[in-house]
Amino acid sequence: MPASTSGGPSNGRGPLRALIDGARGDRLPIGDRGLQYGDGLFETIALRGGRPCLWDLHLARLREGAARLGLPLPDPACLHRECLALGAELPDGVVKLIVTRGDGGRGYRPPAMPHPRRILTLHARPAHPRSWGDDGVAVVLCRTPVGQSPALAGLKHLNRLEQVLARAEWDDPQIAEGLMADADGHLVGGTMSNLFLLRGRALLTPPLDRAGIAGTVRAALVRLAPGLGHRVVETRLRRADLADADGAFLTNAVIGLWPIRRFDGRDLGHDPLPGALVAAVRRAVADPDWR
Repeated sequence: MPASTSGGPSNGRGPLRALIDGARGDRLPIGDRGLQYGDGLFETIALRGGRPCLWDLHLARLREGAARLGLPLPDPACLHRECLALGAELPDGVVKLIVTRGDGGRGYRPPAMPHPRRILTLHARPAHPRSWGDDGVAVVLCRTPVGQSPALAGLKHLNRLEQVLARAEWDDPQIAEGLMADADGHLVGGTMSNLFLLRGRALLTPPLDRAGIAGTVRAALVRLAPGLGHRVVETRLRRADLADADGAFLTNAVIGLWPIRRFDGRDLGHDPLPGALVAAVRRAVADPDWR
């Protein structure tokens, strides 16, 4: 299946543009290991003014994932140039960057000399209601559990079937996100987000030793918290902890920060989150020069 050279706009929610190994295209060889086995990594990168935000944190996570998977990483300068090329076409869009191990024969054993494939797709920014960021969101607890896998914990790898099943559990447009727990009942995060609870000056968040994704905004908060008078504490959380907290919120690189207002149909009754904390996160995710 040779790569298509059209690269034109697609219908529905698909990508507006795509680059495959630097060339316009929308087709992959059938032997690509990302397609066959989910053998690869991805990053979802917000653009502002055509430039990628939180680039250093995205690249650090990609490097960490590649090292742990034994996956050669494409030239970061090349990845950045291709992000900019797509950003020139939709300055405030979203780029999904995928790196697979490339082509390989049948069987799980990775090729001895892999040739990684890079895929960048350009998307319109999701049209979430502004009120979700200002007033908070309603979330539910998903029935689908997150599997515990220390070898993969923290990585944004291509195996996302648990999140696919969890996201299929609700169709109410008033529900913004679903929280996922492991088999022991410990909250891991949202289907697409990291979870934080505010308790006093502490920001509690699930650890990443058994499951979960090391979000880029999560990493930014670790840097920001001390200067804001907060400290980030990794600890096991259960659903009852949301009601006991002083506040709760979700983060990712596209949404920034969403306070949690309702959980499983009940108002949490939290006070507004500290304004300095919210403002600092929003500045970080919207400024391509933030470090």
